Amino acid sequence: MKIYSSIDEFKNIQRPIVTIGTFDGVHFGHRKIIDKLTEIAKKCNGETVLLTFSPHPRMVLFPDDHGLQLLNSLDEKKEFLKNAGIQHLIIHPFTKKFSRISSMNFVRDVLVNQLNIHMLVIGYNHSFGRNREGSFKNLQELSLMYGFGVEEVEAQLFNEISVSSTKIRQALNSAEVEVAASYLGYNYRLNGIVVSGNALGRTIDFPTANIKLLDSNKLIPSNGVYAVRVKLQGESYSGMMNIGLKPTLKNQKRTIEVHIINFNKNIYGEQIRVEFVQKVRDEIRFDNIYLLHQQLLSDRDKINQLLES
Repeated sequence: MKIYSSIDEFKNIQRPIVTIGTFDGVHFGHRKIIDKLTEIAKKCNGETVLLTFSPHPRMVLFPDDHGLQLLNSLDEKKEFLKNAGIQHLIIHPFTKKFSRISSMNFVRDVLVNQLNIHMLVIGYNHSFGRNREGSFKNLQELSLMYGFGVEEVEAQLFNEISVSSTKIRQALNSAEVEVAASYLGYNYRLNGIVVSGNALGRTIDFPTANIKLLDSNKLIPSNGVYAVRVKLQGESYSGMMNIGLKPTLKNQKRTIEVHIINFNKNIYGEQIRVEFVQKVRDEIRFDNIYLLHQQLLSDRDKINQLLES
């Protein structure tokens, strides 16, 4: 996959089959669009092109109150799009100036004159251009004017529920990580660096890796204890993750930490990936450390059985 940091860097290719969008999560619905893109490209001997934007448009248009939490970091998005078979990925800087381009000028100046578009594939209810004024009907009219094809992919359903990034965020914010995984087509993940914590877990035989996220805009699932799979130093491990305030210890700051089962090495500064499998329980406040320790033993046994099965 070739990656371009702006539309200006893109070199004309023969018969570009283009799709446009933020593609946050690269979920089940997104991959249906990519599959259609690939199918059309094969039929007409074209090449697949995906135009996306960074930062996310909402972060630019509403810098003080966008409230957006991303499902993918930019690096994750690149990885998923490459695996999905995209040949050319354009990551164009999104600015307020860019947002003011009218739908007609976007089609003429960007899609036609710069990308030399052969066919455009878009998702259901896609809108574009200044104030999201452009619709599929507009695209059909403009495609006849400028001589390119356009196809709309209908809303993708999973168990009769249309899949969207918004619904995946809702699932994660409700700790429904299994629902999120069914929409995404993979387990939701967090990537970060192992940093030092208060080291209390080590004193009760439950050492934890405290995680600082690589992307501060990534969505963190709701508080609780989770069964997770841990990717570290090229190896995979079972893990028990806690997200929250650790009420027994009266912590004032929300933390993300994982106990890696059957693992005891110094990994400060190492990059770590955690994939969510299932929520085990809510955070609980215990009267003393002994009761906390007994619960952690029970949690670990349950998680071991869950991940082994």
